[in-house]
Amino acid sequence: MNLRAAEEGKEYIIQQINTDDEELDAFLFSLGCYSGEPITVISHLKRSCVVSIKDGRYNIDKELAEAIIVKD
Repeated sequence: MNLRAAEEGKEYIIQQINTDDEELDAFLFSLGCYSGEPITVISHLKRSCVVSIKDGRYNIDKELAEAIIVKD
């Protein structure tokens, strides 16, 4: 499932990130968003999602949220 379908307040493990943009991959890696890392959806907004990765909170757009595949 992707982050758009994830339940708020529940911790998930990132399984993979489906993007063809190498710069975006590098940016996400610098935030700690990569395969095997825990991620929590804080809230779903109309066009974005607020997530917690490591000790930071980030607002990501819905396209990126759909590209991040997670598992329970």
